[in-house]
Amino acid sequence: MNIEKYTYRVTWSEEDQEFVGLCAEFPSLSWLAKSQEAALQGIRKVVKTVVKDMKSRREPIPEPLATTEFSGKFMLRIPPEIHRQLAIEAQEAKVSLNRLISSKLARSF
Repeated sequence: MNIEKYTYRVTWSEEDQEFVGLCAEFPSLSWLAKSQEAALQGIRKVVKTVVKDMKSRREPIPEPLATTEFSGKFMLRIPPEIHRQLAIEAQEAKVSLNRLISSKLARSF
């Protein structure tokens, strides 16, 4: 498993007053450091150690999100009133409910 393909992020932790390195595929892992670079190096080192340990125990290792194929479909549960409001908005815009929600999601990025 190539740990370089995992999704890493470094962010500031106000609570800890340090940068925290994170890996999306291993949400329980983190690394605190005084600099962004050190936080990234730290989390990568932790992930490498954990993956090595998982291999030795023959545990399933998470696939990198970067190499995962997505279908573009997912199930979402929402309150009935929101469903109704979205259906009305889609009808008034003369588009499908799927197109309306997809458009709203795209604008949020």
